[in-house]
Amino acid sequence: MMGEERVARRQIGRKGSMARTWLMMSSEGQRQMVEAGRQSIMRRTGLTARDLRNLDPMLSYPSTIVGRDKAMVLNLEQIKAIITAHEVLLLNSRDPSVIPFVDELHARILNHHCTAPTTDHPQEGQNGKDRSEIKRDSSNNVKILPFEFVVLESCLEAVISSLENEANILELEAFPALDKLTSKISTLNLERVRHIKSRLVALTSRVQRVRDQLENLLDDDGDMAELYLTDKLAQQQFEIFSAASSINNNGDDMTANQVLQQDIVDRTHPEISLEPVEDLIDGEDYENVGGEISGTQAATVYSGVPNVQELEMLLGAYFVQIGATLNKLSALAEYVEDTEDYINITLDDKQNRILQAGVQIGTASVIVNFFVVVTGIFGMNIHIDLFEAKANSAFLETVFGCTATCIILYFLAMFWYKKRRIL
Repeated sequence: MMGEERVARRQIGRKGSMARTWLMMSSEGQRQMVEAGRQSIMRRTGLTARDLRNLDPMLSYPSTIVGRDKAMVLNLEQIKAIITAHEVLLLNSRDPSVIPFVDELHARILNHHCTAPTTDHPQEGQNGKDRSEIKRDSSNNVKILPFEFVVLESCLEAVISSLENEANILELEAFPALDKLTSKISTLNLERVRHIKSRLVALTSRVQRVRDQLENLLDDDGDMAELYLTDKLAQQQFEIFSAASSINNNGDDMTANQVLQQDIVDRTHPEISLEPVEDLIDGEDYENVGGEISGTQAATVYSGVPNVQELEMLLGAYFVQIGATLNKLSALAEYVEDTEDYINITLDDKQNRILQAGVQIGTASVIVNFFVVVTGIFGMNIHIDLFEAKANSAFLETVFGCTATCIILYFLAMFWYKKRRIL
């Protein structure tokens, strides 16, 4: 970090509006903390209040990547940003989960700024590595990604990598817990698996939202064309140059270049001031630099409707990656469901065994009650011949006969249960 840190807080915008702290990072790699209200951001980026509500941390909105006339609104997981053709505004840059992304984004922006082509052939970076932002088209011509696509790619990579890491960690925790539950069903193991399943459902929902957003973008070429902010700016500049040339040809005192430069400044430099809270790069005030473009360059860049093939390839790669993560989570969810089915089958089997034991015990109790009746008869205070001493043999025969009868009836009952498939 170069320069001295400065602290100058000021409420900006309409009175009563809440100012939020934003990290503003230019296409040249300069970054600083600013405080700005909603109205200030709306005037600077051309967004509406509805667009800004997508970034409100107090509200719950689905994943969003939407392009507007001069800016792109991005809300993916922990990353909430407004991207223009020459700068990016991050809302929650001080979040611990966002700080590594901020550093990575800053490095990429600096690398992208240094790769501005001055010759027909790309050069290597300071470390001798090929510039990742330099692409070649089908004609082997050098092509550098626009600034907004560099930021978009960094955001997608950070979000999808974070989700993939969470999926891998969850997978490492889930399989041992499920195997342990399968071997031993206990309250502790059940509670552990329940917690893992809750995390799995929440993570799957987050991954699904990101995947759905990418799928919606890929399905609509119009939405992808709205994300070409640099091309739209070049189109505007081309129209301005054409109008200025027409005025110049009609003998107007103002030259075409003056008209062009004045209107470009009006379009790219809104008349608001965002006072810095902390200058993270140097001690100078941040200034948006609008790129100048000649009429010949504008005519070359502008082609009516942007070719979305470049963005489609970029989004397609991350769509495949997030799809692989979703498939991994789906496979883990199926494994959890299979384990639940196995546990339910095991519990049902134990319950059936308990019911069978209850039937057997109940049948034995009913049969023994017949013997109890005989015992009750002998216990009555009445005179019968079996009580005579000479009838001891008959008494024993009665007792053993009743016992044998109960045993036979029990086995007959069990055989009937088996035959009727009750047991």
